[in-house]
Amino acid sequence: MDDPNLIVGMERADDAGVYKLSEDLAIIQTVDFFTPIVDDPYMFGQIAAANALSDVYAMGGKPLTAMNIVCFPIKTMDISILREILKGGLEKMKEAGVTLVGGHSIEDSELKYGLSVTGTIHPSNVMTNIGAEAGDALILTKPLGTGIINTAIKAGMANEKLIEMVTNYMARLNNAAAEVMQEVGAHACTDVTGFGLLGHAFEMIQGTGKGIIIHASRVPIFLEAMNFAEMGLVPGGTYRNRDFRIHRVDIDPNVSPYLIDILFDPQTSGGLLIAVPGEKTEGMVKKLKERGIDEAAIIGEVVRNPKERITVLP
Repeated sequence: MDDPNLIVGMERADDAGVYKLSEDLAIIQTVDFFTPIVDDPYMFGQIAAANALSDVYAMGGKPLTAMNIVCFPIKTMDISILREILKGGLEKMKEAGVTLVGGHSIEDSELKYGLSVTGTIHPSNVMTNIGAEAGDALILTKPLGTGIINTAIKAGMANEKLIEMVTNYMARLNNAAAEVMQEVGAHACTDVTGFGLLGHAFEMIQGTGKGIIIHASRVPIFLEAMNFAEMGLVPGGTYRNRDFRIHRVDIDPNVSPYLIDILFDPQTSGGLLIAVPGEKTEGMVKKLKERGIDEAAIIGEVVRNPKERITVLP
């Protein structure tokens, strides 16, 4: 049934639900968990926690409490692995100022971990993945390519230095970016995760009558991801993302097909994709870099035409 206090629900593919408690307080609720993407259990815990917390940041809010979600094969895996995962998750929650209030675990044949997170926000400050206006610039706050690199890691093709770098990016919180976009006055935001940049970008214009232009050469990427894409080390999720959205994407023939792979690459704990008024763009990028988000880049803009299509230019 309709609830007048439900600000964001299941009507759109948004990052979290938002429910108004009073005129000046709303809660944000989200849940996310997945199987390991790195071998180090502590870092897996860090990444899974950062990924779940990101949904609250994408809505412009502040996460307050969390509950662990654990599926663990107790008969085939040492309990010390679970301890390290939970330790990593807890440390990331502490970094975010989040209080762990409980959780639930089950025995499963496949290891999984994540969080259910509750945050708060003023009802008038809720950031959704729609709301972008023609003339807005699009800013991305983390490089792309983690899905491809994780595939290379599983194939034993990535060196330790690359693994450490990519792991640290995935474990990095999006809190600073969320704070900056609220300070500047952004129009819309989403975090780039499983549907890839182009998939999540399309969600920002779906049903709005607007379009998006992406300048591929401006998109921050891990250069190693391009090398691996050229070698064919591309996850199945990339092809699924492409098949699902390619009919809404117009690609300039001068854009490398391997770069298109990266634009469709499913990300884990990716950055925020933020639509900000054109006149505020440079100021926002400056603020992001001052907060240590050196990779923040203006990668495109929202346009009136072609409607509900993404144009990828060199």
